[in-house]
Amino acid sequence: MSDQRIVRPTPISGFPEWLPEIRYVERRWLDHIRTGFERYGFASVETPSVENLDVLMAKGETSQEVYTLHRLQADAGDDTDARLGLHFDLTVPIARYVAQHFNELVFPFKRYQIQRVWRGERPQEGRYREFTQCDIDVINVDQVPLHFDAELPRIAHEVLSGLDIPAWTLSINNRKVLQGCYEGLGIGDPLAVIRAVDKLHKIGDDGVRDILTEDIGLTEEQVKVCLELARIKGSDTSVIDEVRRLGVHSDLLAQGLDELAFVLDSLSDLPPGSVVADLSIARGLDYYTGTVYEAAFDDDPGYGSICAGGRYEDLAGQFIRRNLPGVGISIGLTRIFAKLVAEGRIQRGRSCPTDVLVAVPGVERRAEALRTAALLRGRGFNTEVFHQAARIGKQIQYASRKGIPFVWFPPFEDGRAHEIKDMATGEQSDADPATWTRPS
Repeated sequence: MSDQRIVRPTPISGFPEWLPEIRYVERRWLDHIRTGFERYGFASVETPSVENLDVLMAKGETSQEVYTLHRLQADAGDDTDARLGLHFDLTVPIARYVAQHFNELVFPFKRYQIQRVWRGERPQEGRYREFTQCDIDVINVDQVPLHFDAELPRIAHEVLSGLDIPAWTLSINNRKVLQGCYEGLGIGDPLAVIRAVDKLHKIGDDGVRDILTEDIGLTEEQVKVCLELARIKGSDTSVIDEVRRLGVHSDLLAQGLDELAFVLDSLSDLPPGSVVADLSIARGLDYYTGTVYEAAFDDDPGYGSICAGGRYEDLAGQFIRRNLPGVGISIGLTRIFAKLVAEGRIQRGRSCPTDVLVAVPGVERRAEALRTAALLRGRGFNTEVFHQAARIGKQIQYASRKGIPFVWFPPFEDGRAHEIKDMATGEQSDADPATWTRPS
């Protein structure tokens, strides 16, 4: 025996992987999401897994989560890879992409991107170090029409409604409402307050109150209004009147309320309660400047957002001297899918894509089996040939374990008919590989 050390295979925390029958379902989900995005005219884009660190860290908020690249045996003095990091979301890369290809794109540029992203945070339920995001963004020169702020949550609602997932609610707010209200209260650092309020669902009123008073230094009256604003919630434009009753005034607040009312009115035809205005939703990332979105499961709101996004005014400004605002929304595929897998809510699919297994009756009939398989593949059937001449019972057992629906038997000798076995019914009948059709 070899004295080579055996490395015990263990899963890597925060990096989910699935067996084939689960991956089969995930791929069906991905196809559904992709089709939903394309139905609204969004084009597919894929950017590299890495970006320059100065690109990833430009906005600062998640720089501590960035994985950097390091070559194990880099040449002395070669720090090329050290300037690269894995992207932590898909919004920053698309900003760089649009700036780089500005003269080649047609605006408004509507793109979708389905890729894995990486974040160096502590793995826990709903939080992973590697996961798949499904993003759509609209980016335009100088100004993005407000109707896109309503179209994106509509697309997300349509896509998520087509998946077999627990009940969820999409919450909408506008950062201008928050920032305008805080400015109207005379708060000098409204972004710090936005970050604090964004923690409301995690640490509660008392936790946020402590941050606002002790860390940011707000007065008791300012804290009172900030928390009252965060408690406002509703499914129609009545929330606008509730904000106005707080008695705070600023031009930015008025603009934010108008935009929020427009989005709510535009989505009023969706099922009641599926979209709500929630003035506690802030989205902690600094680059959001207007409409923000966040969806969560109704029966487990603490699990984390399953869909989120918002409007940003000039994320590409660091790359090009053109104003390129955008609005985007992202579906957290891995967060949703992993929860349902863990809870046993995913009905497993097939462990392989094979439609027909061609049996090999004997070594002398393998050539006939290969010809039969080629003919079936040419007619659109996913077909594999059993890997060896073995007992027919063993070959049928193989098909059964893999969930292959049909087993094809080439003739044991020339002049005999082909036969096919339906694994679901057990019926076996004569068949011609040139004309056979799958039973409906």
